[in-house]
Amino acid sequence: MSMIDQAIEWLGEPNRWSWTDPAGVPYRTVEHLQFSLLALAISAVLTIPPALWLAHYRRAQFLATSAVNIGRAIPSFGLVILFWFLAARFGADTSFWPLMLALVALALPPLFTNTYAGVIQLAQETVDAARGTGYREWQIMLRLELPLASPVILAGARVAFLQLVATVAIGAIVNDGGGLGRYIVDGFALGEPGHGEILAGGIAVVILALVCEGAFALVTRWVTPRGLAIQSRADART
Repeated sequence: MSMIDQAIEWLGEPNRWSWTDPAGVPYRTVEHLQFSLLALAISAVLTIPPALWLAHYRRAQFLATSAVNIGRAIPSFGLVILFWFLAARFGADTSFWPLMLALVALALPPLFTNTYAGVIQLAQETVDAARGTGYREWQIMLRLELPLASPVILAGARVAFLQLVATVAIGAIVNDGGGLGRYIVDGFALGEPGHGEILAGGIAVVILALVCEGAFALVTRWVTPRGLAIQSRADART
């Protein structure tokens, strides 16, 4: 039996699409998204406010430019394993914290960099005009810079989230849950009989990533200020 036939047979099992069965695809998908979304939310809270403040006052530019290189240099798998050993060493919960800390660490650089870049690229004349109308500094940051920089910030969030989706699958190696990556790990443990489960799990992760990519595109279109969207389309035509 080929790997494709094994995958079709595996997907056709009666309990495979149960929402209540911990081994079901819907259950694992929700688990996968919970890890990814929680890590993204924590990273956004830790990163966006300081990046917005630093960009507003034009500080820490070297840190902002270095964050991308730092993020690219961090190996996802190595980070997960490192936090797992640290959690085991200090008696912490190894089923949650190692993966969550690794996910947050991976999401910080793109969120910080894109928030900083999105604010820095705004025309200084626009900020000066807001000051001239009586806006305070915090009002400029929250009512002007943050909305106008939102497309760039969301682009960073999209990059971070797709990386998180991929890393949660890797985290199944050290995590009893692990979302859809659990199928890949369990399939490898079974050897040749598990090839169909490996293929099905890999396809499920890819489909989830594509759906999340489309969702972020819709959210970006929805939150982008109308005037900025019109200007972007006009620039694209020229």
